[in-house]
Amino acid sequence: MGWPGRWCKCGRFLRRAVGLCRGPRRRRRRAGPPAPLRLQNPQRYGAAPLVVAKGGFSGVFPDSSQGAYSFAMITSAPDTAMWCDVQLTKDGVGVCLRDINMKNCTSVDQAYPERKRTYVIDGVRKTGWFVSDFTIAELQSVSLTQAIWPRTRRFDGIYPIISITDFRSLVMPSPVWLNVQHDIFYKQHGLDMRNYILSIKKGVSMDYISSPELGFLKNMSGRVGRKTKLVFRFLEKALLDHSINQTYGSLSSNLPFIKSIASGIIVPKSYIWPVTKDNYLLPSTSIVTEAHNAGLEIYASDFANDRIIPYNYSYDPLAEYLNFINDGGFSVDGVLSEHPITASEAIGCFTKLNSNKTDHGEPLVISHNGASGDYPDCTDLAYHSAIDDGADIIDCPIQVTNDGVLMCMSSTNLLDTTNVQRTTYNSLVSVVPDIQPQPGIFTFNLTWSDINSNVLKPKISSPVSGYFLVRNPRYTNQGKFLKLSDFLAIAMDKDLSGVMIIIENAAFLVNSLGIDIVDSLTTALSAAGFDNHPTKEVLIKSKDSDVLVKLKQQKTKCKLVYTLPSGIGDASNSSLKDIKKFAEYVAVDSKSVFTLSSDFIIRQNSLVQDLQSAGLALYAEVFQNEFVAQPLDFFGDETVEINYYIQSFNLSGIITDFPKTVRRYKRNTCTVLGKDMPSYMQPPQAGSLAQFLQTFKTQPPSLPPMSTLNSSSVEEPPLPTVALRSVSDGSASGATKTPGTPSDAPTATVNAGMLLVMVFTALLI
Repeated sequence: MGWPGRWCKCGRFLRRAVGLCRGPRRRRRRAGPPAPLRLQNPQRYGAAPLVVAKGGFSGVFPDSSQGAYSFAMITSAPDTAMWCDVQLTKDGVGVCLRDINMKNCTSVDQAYPERKRTYVIDGVRKTGWFVSDFTIAELQSVSLTQAIWPRTRRFDGIYPIISITDFRSLVMPSPVWLNVQHDIFYKQHGLDMRNYILSIKKGVSMDYISSPELGFLKNMSGRVGRKTKLVFRFLEKALLDHSINQTYGSLSSNLPFIKSIASGIIVPKSYIWPVTKDNYLLPSTSIVTEAHNAGLEIYASDFANDRIIPYNYSYDPLAEYLNFINDGGFSVDGVLSEHPITASEAIGCFTKLNSNKTDHGEPLVISHNGASGDYPDCTDLAYHSAIDDGADIIDCPIQVTNDGVLMCMSSTNLLDTTNVQRTTYNSLVSVVPDIQPQPGIFTFNLTWSDINSNVLKPKISSPVSGYFLVRNPRYTNQGKFLKLSDFLAIAMDKDLSGVMIIIENAAFLVNSLGIDIVDSLTTALSAAGFDNHPTKEVLIKSKDSDVLVKLKQQKTKCKLVYTLPSGIGDASNSSLKDIKKFAEYVAVDSKSVFTLSSDFIIRQNSLVQDLQSAGLALYAEVFQNEFVAQPLDFFGDETVEINYYIQSFNLSGIITDFPKTVRRYKRNTCTVLGKDMPSYMQPPQAGSLAQFLQTFKTQPPSLPPMSTLNSSSVEEPPLPTVALRSVSDGSASGATKTPGTPSDAPTATVNAGMLLVMVFTALLI
């Protein structure tokens, strides 16, 4: 299953995708998903919103390249329109180029370093290399490059600039969308964009012509065929349309005037959903309704998976599309996207979700520290959000306080999860080598009343803060910590399959603190009513085999889940036999499924096959929405990644920071279609992008195989059997101990310099 077999025989899908292998042109009309959303104000005669691929699949390939257009045709909805920004060469030939200034989207500065010029365009001085200064013959030595800095550069230098006529041949039979951005500038340089468009209309069918210059569209009106739609493109409201000397803001208030010239408008997303200074959505405007009332189609622009979108969307680009075509109570007539696969998914598979919000079937949706993508880890807000978002299982990593209270917290080191470094407790910093080599302040240094005080606040996790991506800033320090008993009570009261309890550092707790965490957990579960509950199941997960061995010996009814070490690519037969002695489930780091190089998948490892062949059920972790958290092969779209794992592997569950994203995926209407499933919902072939790059010797560096899991990594000595201290599950009836002092816990000396470095680092985080 996947794109290779569907679109190109012998696994050559990427060669076919970029137009480098010959073969019969695919038929565009094919079976597809159930009819998607129909517009409430159907300017496009009841059709679903149109996907417009801006420069093709320009979120991966260079904009307006052969690769970008071909890949967009393969991975998008059948009727996706292909967008070309029309530029004119010195000798009057039309080409597709993202910008009139070729500096940031081509190699022109290397081919012609001495031909830099400065011009005034739309009232702004710009310096660079301009299309109108070069003939089409001169541009043959210039190649296309990626225009957006953070995107991969490995496709640079592969593709030539293509002419409009070649573009039409390349994208047939897809609809063609020509965008004319700078008619005034070209006139000033003796080139006539109107005459050029009219000269090619017999040979190049044009479905849409757009421009931010209303004067240009007025000149085109009545001169193109009836099937060609003229669309006025709005820019930022404060900017001026120099063709009529009016700002775009003022024109947005006069849509009937626009209708006298054009049949539609394109607006930036912010015209529809304004955004606050701190990047949260404001209430939607009425421009969609106003456009439809004026008889205009309205298209939203500026969609891309690798941009920072409002925090309301939880870094989920598909959720943003749905807010424009479904969830917002209205629908635009189309979207302009640099990642058209995501727009296609949203429109084709997610506008009419299956009604069952929580079917509790496999793969289970399992939270990771609650809905930690939106709220601080393991707080009441994170757990209630996970439940509301459709989690089947909520999780609790249990920690122990100084007075023996069991609680849920993602790390025993409070520096990771709280603002402790800014409180009076920062003097408790110590090094506990059995926990970690770095200094920390640990839960067993503080009592429950200390942790539950108004002084200590939770801190939202930021796993990709190195890329300056933060989570839900308005809730950075919101929420309350929970005792284990409170967590279990929530789970018992809600429509959940059950709970997952994570145990770490069990040997340390016995040896250093005299606490048997396994027996304490068993007592807490029994007190909460989980022992013989007919439907609620308990999963106990640990990376320490000694914990699971003890539970197995106790003949527990809980499902035992072994967390594999990260960074392994396969498993030896002996290690698999050892695991099966104490666990029936394994949790695998999703990054261990592949070998990655420069964020490209270069091969799929044998780990999953090894585990499932041994009869072990599989949970994959941890899935995150942020686009930098995924291999490039998944296009910055977490739905593509989830789709790959679920369709490629027989998973028992997905552990995620964002349960809503996984739950929504399980409710899509396309993956149940079998052979009629649309191409954009078929999983990509792992490693195919890197394989394609080998043709041009721009592939990412080859890497050796990842390490193998051996018995020595699995086997551990048994846990000590004698506990000196009792603990409390936090409930009124739980076992208690007279509160001690923080000095009861083991510590190591930390000098003042180390403390300052530690606190400063924590403040930066």
